Amino acid sequence: MSNQKKNKFNKKFNNIKLKKSHICLFGSLLVMLGLFILSYNHIMQLKLNLFSDMQLSFDQENNIEEIIDGVPSALHLSKSEQPTDKVEENNESENQINYSKYLGVLEIPRISLKRGFYGLDSKYNNINYNVTVVGGSNMPDVNNGNLILMAHSGDAYISYFAYLYLLKIGNYAYVTYQGTTYKYQLVNIYNIPKNGTAVINRNKDKTTLTLITCTKNSDTEQTVYILERV
Repeated sequence: MSNQKKNKFNKKFNNIKLKKSHICLFGSLLVMLGLFILSYNHIMQLKLNLFSDMQLSFDQENNIEEIIDGVPSALHLSKSEQPTDKVEENNESENQINYSKYLGVLEIPRISLKRGFYGLDSKYNNINYNVTVVGGSNMPDVNNGNLILMAHSGDAYISYFAYLYLLKIGNYAYVTYQGTTYKYQLVNIYNIPKNGTAVINRNKDKTTLTLITCTKNSDTEQTVYILERV
C-alpha cells in the first residue's frame, strides 16, 4: 500500500473513531440528563409529599369536631310527599321573591340556587318551609363562626338542596347578610347518619358555611358540605 493510500485510510479511520467518540459522548450526556431529570422529579415529589404531610398535619391540628344536637333530618322528598300545609311565602315565584324580608340569602351559582333564610326565632325557619338555620349556628359576620343551613332534596317544591350533590370541591357559594355578601369555597364533603345529631368537622381558624341535606340514593344518611370563607 502506497503512503498516499495509507494516509487516506488512517485519516478515514480516525474520522470514524472521532465520530464514534462524539456519539458516545452525546449518548453519555443524554443518559446523564435523563438521570438528572429522574432524580429531580423524585426529589420534587418527595418535597411535595413532605409538604402535603405537613399541611395535613396542620389541618388536623386545627380541625374541630362540633356536635350539633336536635338537628332535623333532611329528606329526599317527591312531589307526592311534600307537605300539604304550603305557606303563603312559598307561593312566590323566583321573580317575585322579596329577599329583603329574609335574615340572609344563600346563593350557589354552580346549581343556580338563590334562596333566603329566616332567623331561629321565625316560624318560617322550618325545614318543611325553607332553607333552615340550624340551632348553634353563627351568622357570617362572626369571625371563625359556622353558619349551618339545612334543606330537603328531591323534586318537591321545598327541595331547595336538590342539586347539592352536583357540587365539587372548589365550587363557590355566597351568603348575603345585613347588606354584606360573603364568599365561601367548598373544601370538604362527607356523609353522616340521620340520627338527630350533626358532626361538623371544620377548621376552627376558618369562618365556615356548612350545608346539610339528605344523601342521594340513601335513606339513612345525610351529606355535609363544608365551605370556608375566602
